[in-house]
Amino acid sequence: MERLNSLPLRDDLRGQHPYGAPQLDVPILLNVNENTHGVPEDAREAILKAVDAALTGLNRYPDREFTELRRALAGYLGHGLGEDNIWAANGSNEVLQQILQAFGGPGRSALSFPPTYSMYPLLASGTGTRYIAGERADNYDLSAASAAEQVSRHAPNIVILCSPNNPTGTALGADVVEAVYEAGEASQAIVIVDEAYAEFAHTGTPSALSLLPGRERLIVSRTMSKAFALAGARLGYLAAAPEIADALRLVRLPYHLSAITQAAALAALQNSTSLLANVEAIKVQRDRIVQELRGMGLRPAPSDSNFVFFGGLQEPHRIWQGLLDKGVLIRDVGIPGHLRVTAGTEAETTAFLTSLRTLLAA
Repeated sequence: MERLNSLPLRDDLRGQHPYGAPQLDVPILLNVNENTHGVPEDAREAILKAVDAALTGLNRYPDREFTELRRALAGYLGHGLGEDNIWAANGSNEVLQQILQAFGGPGRSALSFPPTYSMYPLLASGTGTRYIAGERADNYDLSAASAAEQVSRHAPNIVILCSPNNPTGTALGADVVEAVYEAGEASQAIVIVDEAYAEFAHTGTPSALSLLPGRERLIVSRTMSKAFALAGARLGYLAAAPEIADALRLVRLPYHLSAITQAAALAALQNSTSLLANVEAIKVQRDRIVQELRGMGLRPAPSDSNFVFFGGLQEPHRIWQGLLDKGVLIRDVGIPGHLRVTAGTEAETTAFLTSLRTLLAA
């Protein structure tokens, strides 16, 4: 901080801390909601082949419009979407940043509903957008009536809804998205539904993708980091009306998606069957965690994601440290009495549950 204070840093950035979860070298990493199964062999071989082919043209700039990738992403999402409805960037964080650059900025505001993804206020700060922290119920639920009232009251330029929500794992009903969109009509608010964990949702859980027709201010953000096990490749994307992508072209950096990223993502989409097979295995372990935590007398939240948020802990940091001492890293999200754990492989889940049971007994 002393080094930073010696620089002519923007006043609103002074005293701020960068985003980041602990990156520790321990046997079992269940703290940042990664897909711990890794990339299946057939998809790995396809990605290697695609990247090798891309190397022959690496002296040239990549396709600035990443047309083939947008077409493949549209095909994956379905819902009658075409390539003109799709935009992509280096992770969904960059997608969100570009949206804030285009529709936020000085004199504008963005509303979200904590506890939620901690990058939202940081992205707002980085783009000079005023961040408004909305409110949830005591059990962290968000109703359509409450969300709409807050949008009407604050009249934000941007609303960000996280569904399934991080860190709670709970999904929003379509009624919440519809109510927020209607309430934002007066301020012409861009409504973003961040569906980073959508592939892990229980059967029947609605996606905001079905609400896109006729709603030109609605954006659905997705990522290939979680379900596709491509966190290291950095590929996020969105679906929206074509004019949204036109707006983002005004703020994106030239050739922002590398040829390597495009090739890897395309190969992954072409091998989505084997990649997404791991999603079902993760959901089994997630539901197992919820059931066993209840059996320990804890309070896990219903989860439509690849992680479980749980309360009922009198000393959460002691439990977190105890798990770390046993080689299991989970996430302390800073909410009193609560922790969050990623659903890993069966063996990783067993190690977490066994260690936790031992610590609670002690």
